[in-house]
Amino acid sequence: MSTATSTESRELAPVSTESLAALLVAKERPPRPSSLSTSLTFGWRAILKIKHVPEQLFDVTAFPIMNLLMFTYLFGGALAGSPGDYIQFVLPGILVMSVVMITMYTGVSVNVDIEKGVFDRFRSLPIWRPSAMIGYLLGDALRYTIASVVMLSVGLLLGYRPDGGIGGVIAGIALLLVFSFAFSWIWTMFGLMLRTEKSVMSVSMMVIFPLTFLSNVFVDPKTMPGWLQAFVNNSPVTHLASAVRGLMAGDWPADEIAWTLGWSGVFVLVFGPVTMRLYNRK
Repeated sequence: MSTATSTESRELAPVSTESLAALLVAKERPPRPSSLSTSLTFGWRAILKIKHVPEQLFDVTAFPIMNLLMFTYLFGGALAGSPGDYIQFVLPGILVMSVVMITMYTGVSVNVDIEKGVFDRFRSLPIWRPSAMIGYLLGDALRYTIASVVMLSVGLLLGYRPDGGIGGVIAGIALLLVFSFAFSWIWTMFGLMLRTEKSVMSVSMMVIFPLTFLSNVFVDPKTMPGWLQAFVNNSPVTHLASAVRGLMAGDWPADEIAWTLGWSGVFVLVFGPVTMRLYNRK
C-alpha cells in the first residue's frame, strides 16, 4: 500500500505544479494600491474603531462642554463683566484648547496597536509605508470635527454669536483641523518611542498643559508679566487661538494665519520623517 501511495504521489506532483504555474501565468498580478486609497482605508479603520468603542467620543463631547461651562460661569463675571460677554472671547480659545488636548490620543492608539502586534501585519503588506500613520490622523480628524461641532452648538445655546457667520466658522474649524493634523505627528512619534500607553499620556500631558494654559486662550497676554508675554506671544497655540478667534469674528488675521500654517509645516517636516524612521525600525 505504501508503494502504491508513493507512486501515486510522484505521478500527481508534476500535474499539480504545472496546474499551479499555469494558473499564475494566466492571471495578472493585481495593481499595487495607491497611497491615497491605502491612507483612506486606514482612516476608515480608525473610524470603525470609534464605532465599535463609542466611549472614545467622551473626550470630544463631555470634556469640552464641561470646560466651556466651567470657565464661562466661573470666570466670566470677573474677567469680562458677565458670562455673556466673556463667551464671545473664550469659546474659540476653549475650542482650540480642547481639540489640541485630544490630539494626544493619536499616539496612544499607535502605541496600543504596537503592543498588540498589529503593526507587524501592516509592515508586511505591499503598501505605501506612511499610509498607516496618516490613517490614524485622518480618523482622528473626524473626532476633532465632532468636538468642534459640539462646542459651537453648546456655545450658541449659551449666547455665543460669531460675527463671521457660517463662512468664518468653517474657516476657523478648517484651520484648527490643519494644525491638529500636523501637531498629532508629535504624538505618533511618542507612541512609537515609549513602551506603554500610560507613558505616552503622561509625556503628552506634560507638553500640552503648559502649552495650552500659557497662551491667550483665557485672557489677553497684555495683563501678564513681560517675561511671560514673550513666551505666550510666540506660542503656536496663541497664534492658532488668535487666528480662529479672528476668523469667527469676521476678521482676516493674516499674520496669525501665516504663523499657524508655518508652525503646522514645521511640525510635519520635523516630526513626520522622525516618526517614519522610528516606524520602519520598530
